[in-house]
Amino acid sequence: MRDAYSRSHMFRLAWLAAAGLVFIAWPAQAQRLPANATPPSVASMPIPAAHAADYVGSARCESCHKAEFTEFQKTPHADLITAKGTVSGCEVCHGPGRAHSEGEEQAKGDDAKIAAASKLIFSFHGTVKENAERCLQCHTTSESQSNFAHSEHFMHGVSCQDCHATHLVEAADAAAGVTTVKVRSAQAQIFTVPAIGVESAWLQDSLLKKPQPQLCFTCHADIQAKFALPTHHPVPEGMMKCTDCHAPHGSANPAKLRNVGFEACVKCHVEKRGPFLFEHAAVQVEGCVACHTPHGSVNHMLLARRETRFLCIQCHVDTFAPNTPHGRLGFQASGDCTRCHVAIHGSNFDVNFLQ
Repeated sequence: MRDAYSRSHMFRLAWLAAAGLVFIAWPAQAQRLPANATPPSVASMPIPAAHAADYVGSARCESCHKAEFTEFQKTPHADLITAKGTVSGCEVCHGPGRAHSEGEEQAKGDDAKIAAASKLIFSFHGTVKENAERCLQCHTTSESQSNFAHSEHFMHGVSCQDCHATHLVEAADAAAGVTTVKVRSAQAQIFTVPAIGVESAWLQDSLLKKPQPQLCFTCHADIQAKFALPTHHPVPEGMMKCTDCHAPHGSANPAKLRNVGFEACVKCHVEKRGPFLFEHAAVQVEGCVACHTPHGSVNHMLLARRETRFLCIQCHVDTFAPNTPHGRLGFQASGDCTRCHVAIHGSNFDVNFLQ
């Protein structure tokens, strides 16, 4: 009986689609696997040397800053090719270094003169705006980084060097055998996530000082606590990163999400994408967070409520309203809603999300 109804329903939809009265996108055609993550495109901006005599070149910096120079040479910054007559190497970020280097040589161990010489070059001890402007000389060509000056991180006093390190001295110490610290979270110990060396993690993950999520947890301790709950996304285990969902350099979406609304979730949960003929309004208006807590929960499926029916009656509160057709004292109103309404994310067959 139900099969006959389903077939007649499908024929009716097909006739409406042929007549141009309704548009149908079947799940097999609408759902797509998420695209591979691509790094932001960054174009180097040649900085002309207005006073060429004030620049000494990176080789002069190496004589004192051996560890920093060694690690810097391993980064993409060292591979930038600039036109003749422009600044390159260390002085792109730190500014002209002749006054600083000559001041250090003339100090001859005098602490006062060494302290004075250290102030003759930009060492990223300025304001957040001054520090960020050095990086944004080049990192404004990608959409994911061009909005950093308007981001929440910037507004809260977080600058580029707070998360990134152009030359990570700790990586040089690890390579020299000074430390054997491995990047591996406690929760990842029970999974087959390989331990990554300090230098490898730094070079492979956008020159971050610490790997994700450890770096994010230094400020977002409340989110770290949520990831310790029984049901959570596998971020602590190293199978996901915070930046898979969030755009740390700024976004117009709530919570700095990379995509708006439920699009941030269906990048991975493609079976929930649709489009469906009968959409669940909560998904379209509030998104997945109307029912789920994305970071962690004590409930199954990351639900915001332990019992599903309590979650549903947050919206379907009036048992006499059209969207809640069951009686107040009926069994249906006291049972589990998804026992019958199984296609709760959307359906192509039934307006009430029945199977």
